[in-house]
Amino acid sequence: MTFLDPAVADYVAAHCTPVDDVLQELADETQRVLPDFAGMQISHDEGAFLTMLVSLSGARDALEVGVFTGYSSICVARGLPEDGRLLALDVSEEFTAIARAYWDRTGLSDKITLRIAPAIETLRTLPETPSFDFAFVDADKTGYPDYYEEILLRLRPGGLIVLDNVLRDGRVVDPTAQEPADLTIKRLNDTIAADPRVSAVMLPLRDGVTLARKHP
Repeated sequence: MTFLDPAVADYVAAHCTPVDDVLQELADETQRVLPDFAGMQISHDEGAFLTMLVSLSGARDALEVGVFTGYSSICVARGLPEDGRLLALDVSEEFTAIARAYWDRTGLSDKITLRIAPAIETLRTLPETPSFDFAFVDADKTGYPDYYEEILLRLRPGGLIVLDNVLRDGRVVDPTAQEPADLTIKRLNDTIAADPRVSAVMLPLRDGVTLARKHP
């Protein structure tokens, strides 16, 4: 399903702050080296949105579930203050090797801690106390409900969870869409909308982004 006319989508992207050379090179390398997976990378406008959200929220301690080649990590880390920290979770040494190289190039390596393991396992080893201000989730869709619950438990009051791909290319409104990932996201979207612990808004940015803010 096309949410925006391609010409309008291009216009939107062209009217964000221009992408810098390093992020553009990362996007180009991802496309060249991993053409079958390049669609997993967030777009320039979504990256700019993440940086602005982190900065506006005043987040200091951030979490990312799903690193891929590091584009979103850079965008989140750039929104953090000088003493800010990002804990980044992924399972792929191959993909994150590219991320590490670009974190070095952007001077962000000292801000980012990478854990290679199933994200749910890493999350469950973290103290069950509110310690994060911001979280971005862009990983295996069937894992989203567990990620949401584990992160919310560890999110400070007023903290923000951002979940990507919540529209599933429009399949969330298609009654014939019965893939496990589609059904999982549909159920989670309903859960978040009715969750008394958060205030939530879903935006039709690219493949859909949900913002859920934990009540103070």
